[in-house]
Amino acid sequence: MSSIELLAATLGVLAVWLTVRQNPWCWPIGLAMVVIYSWLFYEVKLYSDMLLQGVFAVLQLYGWWQWTRSSEHQHGRQVSRLTRAGLLLSLGIGAIGSLTLGYLMATYTDAAQPWLDAGLTAFSLVAQVWMAQKRLENWPLWLVLDVLYVGLFIYKELYLTAGLYALFCLLALHGWQQWRRAQASAASV
Repeated sequence: MSSIELLAATLGVLAVWLTVRQNPWCWPIGLAMVVIYSWLFYEVKLYSDMLLQGVFAVLQLYGWWQWTRSSEHQHGRQVSRLTRAGLLLSLGIGAIGSLTLGYLMATYTDAAQPWLDAGLTAFSLVAQVWMAQKRLENWPLWLVLDVLYVGLFIYKELYLTAGLYALFCLLALHGWQQWRRAQASAASV
């Protein structure tokens, strides 16, 4: 464990906790976390995850904008569900992204786990976009991804990060519960 991993993990816990609470400060704190993790993943040759952090940086800005923009009728974005078509399209894009990135990483780099890393990366992007749009389905997808990430990080001996992702599993369960309540509350108004 390095001090940089400890800092990134601490920021990660704070960012996800704030996300569960629907606090827009989750986005700038998350931005700091992904910048730090991009360097860490480069060091351990998880290149897909390193690239993912770069995309996450852009998505952190997108999420912050989505959550803080308002109109006359709405103060920020409300929790909603995906349509069936939106769900299938997003998951299809995740699958295509997984195969494409996995092939590139396996063929052109010395990536440690090119296919698993690519799959987790592609579907993490799907989950992050859903989170930025406050789609309820982001939480169960994050739960599945976080469980798989725990195994990957244990394999790469990033034990603190594995612990962080185990905590993310619990936060995903809590977030799913909280956001379902928020959506039900908004629907009853």
